[in-house]
Amino acid sequence: MPEPTTPIRLAVLIDADNTSAKHASVLLEEVARYGVPTVKRAYGDWTTQNLVGWKDELNRHAITPVQQFSYTTGKNSTDSAMIIDTMDLLYTGNLDAYAIVSSDSDFTRLVTRLRESGKTVYGLGRRRTPAALVAACDKFIFLEVIARGGSSTPEDQGGAAAGAEEEPGGDAAPLPDLDTILVAAVEATSGDDNWSRLDAVGSYLSTRHASFDPRNYGYSKLGAMVRAQDVVEVEERTGQPHVRLRAPATETPTETPTAPATRPRRTRKSAASGAGGSGGGSGRASGKGAGGA
Repeated sequence: MPEPTTPIRLAVLIDADNTSAKHASVLLEEVARYGVPTVKRAYGDWTTQNLVGWKDELNRHAITPVQQFSYTTGKNSTDSAMIIDTMDLLYTGNLDAYAIVSSDSDFTRLVTRLRESGKTVYGLGRRRTPAALVAACDKFIFLEVIARGGSSTPEDQGGAAAGAEEEPGGDAAPLPDLDTILVAAVEATSGDDNWSRLDAVGSYLSTRHASFDPRNYGYSKLGAMVRAQDVVEVEERTGQPHVRLRAPATETPTETPTAPATRPRRTRKSAASGAGGSGGGSGRASGKGAGGA
């Protein structure tokens, strides 16, 4: 009998000063896909009115609030408290992965430090999150995308770039071109027969692009997203879906129709010459006939 798989123990650390309370439920549901959140903490200055919306969410989801006063106006001391707590948790050795919920690039070095220690890091933040923090994580999930849910309908294609609700605070970075990254993934994972397993393509995309998610492009599943693209074709092989690049369409050369042969047109000059020749011949024939008579 196989031994039961040990669940992945996760710490969920939320920068409440930089995250809306309306995302609390969906972000915890998302994190539960990757492991068991055994530590759930939210950091902020709870004496301010800015975090009033978090009160009910803290109780509903058993999230521990961590108080951090703002010592200086305009300075965010929450980041430092969250970083110190994260390092303390790292040294306890009881956790396998971390979910850092923030759109602040100040956590980039913290994320790289956790990964250097062999921990998996999931980032969750808004679309305006700086590229440095997104790239530092093993996987980065956009809060706007999970808030609205994935959809595989064609009219929703375009994902967060087209339909996600943006919060104030900066412009969202454009998503990678889907055709470009999909072609690169198939080329990198295909065998001698040019076919790639769909799961290998998905793994490559997630490893190469930390923020890759079919939901970003309006599809709930990888298979639905790939099947909808014109640059690839999908086929069931050995019981598993495989992908290969679609051969470019070749145009069949069309034959130029040959114009039908036309008889040369007679000009007035040639017609007159012909008529004169006929008349001369007739006159001579008449003269000869008269002489003979």
